[in-house]
Amino acid sequence: MFSAIGRIFRTPDLRRKILFTLGIVALFRLGSFVPAPFVNFDNVQACLVANQGTSGLYEMINMFSGGALLQLSIFALGIMPYITASIITQLLRVVIPHFETLHKEGQAGQAKLTQYTRYLTIALAVLQATTLITVARSGMLFGANAASAACQNLVSQEWWAIIIMILTLTAGTGLIMWFGELITERGIGNGMSLLIFTSIAALFPNALWTIQTTQGWEVFLFVLAVGMVVIAAVVYVEQSQRRIPVQYAKRVVGRRTYGGSSTYIPIKVNMAGVIPVIFASAILYLPMLIAQFNQPGIGEEPKAWVVWISNNLMQGDQPLYMLVFFLLVIGFTFFYVQITFNPEEVADNMKKYGGFIPGIRAGRPTAEYLNYVLTRITSAGSLYLGLIALIPLIALSFFGANQNFPFGGASILIIVGVGLETVKQIDAQLQQRHYEGLLK
Repeated sequence: MFSAIGRIFRTPDLRRKILFTLGIVALFRLGSFVPAPFVNFDNVQACLVANQGTSGLYEMINMFSGGALLQLSIFALGIMPYITASIITQLLRVVIPHFETLHKEGQAGQAKLTQYTRYLTIALAVLQATTLITVARSGMLFGANAASAACQNLVSQEWWAIIIMILTLTAGTGLIMWFGELITERGIGNGMSLLIFTSIAALFPNALWTIQTTQGWEVFLFVLAVGMVVIAAVVYVEQSQRRIPVQYAKRVVGRRTYGGSSTYIPIKVNMAGVIPVIFASAILYLPMLIAQFNQPGIGEEPKAWVVWISNNLMQGDQPLYMLVFFLLVIGFTFFYVQITFNPEEVADNMKKYGGFIPGIRAGRPTAEYLNYVLTRITSAGSLYLGLIALIPLIALSFFGANQNFPFGGASILIIVGVGLETVKQIDAQLQQRHYEGLLK
C-alpha cells in the first residue's frame, strides 16, 4: 500500500495532477471562510456558537457547502445549485424530447446539455442567493427559536447591499463550477464529486468532537465502532452488482468473422446513488419552510396546521418524519432507476448489434426479463438506501446529535462513492504505467 503511494508521487504526471487537485480543493475551502460583503461576521459567529448542535431548516444544504452556508461566506451556496441543475436536466430528458435527442448525439449533444446545466445553475444560484439573504434579513436563518439580537442583525438592510450580496453569492457558485471543471480536465477524479466530498469531509471532525464533548468518550467510541461497520457495509453494497450475461452472435463479412464475444450487463444494487435521499430531503423541507413563514405574530395563536407540522414534520427525531422520509426514499429510488435505466432501450440496442441473453429471446422478452431483474434488485437497494438515510435521524433521537451525523445518510454514501471512484482512477493511471495498482 505505502509503496504504491510512493510510486504515485514518483510519477511526474500523476504527481502534478494530484497536487493540482489538492491546490484547487484548498482554494475551495479557503473561500468557505471568506465572509460575503455587508455581512456582520461577529454576529454570525455568535449565532453559530449559540445554536451549535441544533437542527435547522438548512442543515443538508449547509452540509453540502461544508458549513459555508450558515457562515454566509462567498461560497455559501456551495455545489448545491449545480447538483439541482444536473438532476433537473436529467429529469427533463423524460419530458422534453429535444433533451433526449441531445443525450443520444454523443459528445456534441453532451456538450450542449452541459451548457444548459451551467445556465440553469446560475439561474438557481440567483434564486437561492435571494432566498438565503431574505431569510437572513428576517432573522430566521438559524430557526424560529434563535431570537437573539445578534441573529436578527446578520446582514445589511440596504437594497443596494442586498443586490451586491446576491451577485457575490452567484459569482461564488460560478467559481465553484469552474473549479470542478478544472479538476476534471487537469486533475484527478471527477471535479464536482470531489468538491462535494471535500465539503462533507470537512464537517466530520467537528461533528465527531461535538458527540465526544456532549455525550462522553463511551458514546464517542461506540459511534466510531458503528461508523466503521456502516462504512464496511456501504462499501460492500456499493460494489455489489448483478451481472446479466450477454452473448453476441458471430457475423461473417467477406472473409472476416465478427462477434461471438461474451460480456455482461452490470446492474448495481444501489443504481440510484444518493439522489433519492436528496429528493426526499427536499420534499420534506417544503412543510418546514411553509410552517416557518407562517409563524404567529406577537399575541396571536398559532394555526392548527402549523402546530401539527411543528409537532410531526419539523424535527428528525419525530416518528412520522422518519416514516415519511423512509417511504419517500424508497419511492424516489424506484422512480429514478426507471428514468436512468430503460430496459426497452437496452433490449433494442442488444437486438440491433446481434446480442442476446442466453435462454431469453431477443426483443420484448429480453426487456421483460431485464425489468423483472431490475425490480427485484431495486427493491433490495431501496430498503438499503432507506435504512442508511435513517441513521442520522436515529442518532438524533438516541444521542441528541444533529442531522449532520457523520456516519449515515447522504454524507456516508457520497464519501464512500467518491472515494472509491477516485482510488479506481488513480489505480488505472498506475496500471497504465506498468505499475502495480492500489487495489488488489
